[in-house]
Amino acid sequence: MRIEAPLCLYTDAVPSAWIDYNGHMNVAYYVLAFDRATDAFLEYLGMGQAYRDEQNCSAFVVETHVNYQRELVAGDPMRITTQLLGFDSKRIHYFHRLYHAGKGFLSATTELMVIHVDLATRHSAAMPLAVLDRLGAVMTQHLQLPRPPQSGRVMGVRAKLAGPEATATLPQPLALVRGRG
Repeated sequence: MRIEAPLCLYTDAVPSAWIDYNGHMNVAYYVLAFDRATDAFLEYLGMGQAYRDEQNCSAFVVETHVNYQRELVAGDPMRITTQLLGFDSKRIHYFHRLYHAGKGFLSATTELMVIHVDLATRHSAAMPLAVLDRLGAVMTQHLQLPRPPQSGRVMGVRAKLAGPEATATLPQPLALVRGRG
């Protein structure tokens, strides 16, 4: 069986209901589109609805980071690719890229970590060997891909200092300025 690197398991078009007052796809719907791509990825791994029903196990997202590059508007065709970044017996770390399927530009990315959960106990549990084997086969192909530049990023506000103001004192947090710190 041939495994794509990256996988392309989800395509759609932006519904007009997903457009916000700014005239572009709303933040919530980017997450929804990525969630649908996750469902397709889990199905591909053998962890879809039938797996949930038979094994009473599922995957829960425990962390996600979304980066927005270019806006999409109503009717734009979407294509989401999935790259496996790593896994262990209980966790899967992967990366989705959302492209305008017609023009080819990157619209948004998300990095996710899911954990395999036994739905009876609501605790993490090891994935079955068949799923781990499938992940191993995908990982073998995806190791050849470059790591996405947006993966592993940390969010924060960094002070930009240049010139004479570089020696100026940085503002203190409000609590400290007001004498409460």
